[in-house]
Amino acid sequence: MIKGVIFDLDGVLVSTDELHFKAWKMLAEELGITNFTKDDNARQKGVSRMASLEVVLEKAEDTYSYQEKLELADRKNNYFIKLLENLTDRDVLPGVIETLSLLRKMGLRIGIGSASKNTPLILKETGLESYFDEVSCGLDITRSKPDPEVFLIAAKKLELSPKECLVVEDSNAGVVAAKAADMKTLGVGTEYKKLGTDYEALTLQNEIDWSAIVCNAL
Repeated sequence: MIKGVIFDLDGVLVSTDELHFKAWKMLAEELGITNFTKDDNARQKGVSRMASLEVVLEKAEDTYSYQEKLELADRKNNYFIKLLENLTDRDVLPGVIETLSLLRKMGLRIGIGSASKNTPLILKETGLESYFDEVSCGLDITRSKPDPEVFLIAAKKLELSPKECLVVEDSNAGVVAAKAADMKTLGVGTEYKKLGTDYEALTLQNEIDWSAIVCNAL
């Protein structure tokens, strides 16, 4: 039986994809990369900041040391944080508040499992902080998705076993991580049909039989 639901953040609860794209594009252009596209940005979905940087640097003429890469990743993050100043509760995706409220009424524990180190800031800016019992994010982990670490830490914080948890994800890396953690999965987002999850819905606004998911998951 499912006793807790762990949500990815970007693309599942909050729409920050466009802000990430703008920040990476700003960095790319500073490095002389003029052809960083949204297709490139799509490959960064669900993975760590350093892995995302490598997608950008594939198009760079110069090579960079590890220390230089850390500095570039920090520069991108500073751009992103600046863009987050405009983030509000209007950026919370449709159906999120209703879903979180329903899960709370059902007595489920609710957590976050996100690779983003900016998770606390995003939750604060969007007013979502109070809906979650525990948060596991980039500040807690040493290995990013598709490694299951972020979800295993979330389960531990929620005081639940992995088998008692359902993960809601919109990326392939996140689904692989959740399955590696031995957790059930619900896929959402535009690519939800391709994720191979146990349950599917285009968005959290779509009709989802949470009672059946909670009771039928073994």
